[in-house]
Amino acid sequence: MNLLRHIVATLAYRGGKVLRGAPADFADFRAGDTTRTPLQILTHIGDLLEWSCVLARGEKTWTDAPPQSWDREVERFFDALQRLDKQLADEALRCEPERLFQGPLADAF
Repeated sequence: MNLLRHIVATLAYRGGKVLRGAPADFADFRAGDTTRTPLQILTHIGDLLEWSCVLARGEKTWTDAPPQSWDREVERFFDALQRLDKQLADEALRCEPERLFQGPLADAF
């Protein structure tokens, strides 16, 4: 469990470095015609973190959320990390730790 919590903390640290101080137009930047915007990427990472919370409870529901505002997605990112960390600290893990790591947490990196 400590390793999973360390991974969550690393995501929070690395995510914070990238998200802090981003310019206002960063959310909609597009490097090419077929690339995702930072907002779309952050929304997907939020989905992965929400899925991590679901898997940790032993459930299997995936939700593909529509992008919200940049500020709301940043808030969602940190909120999901905090909730997952709390789950890992306070509750029994109801899935294989490898599944949680190899699935949504690894994808979030």
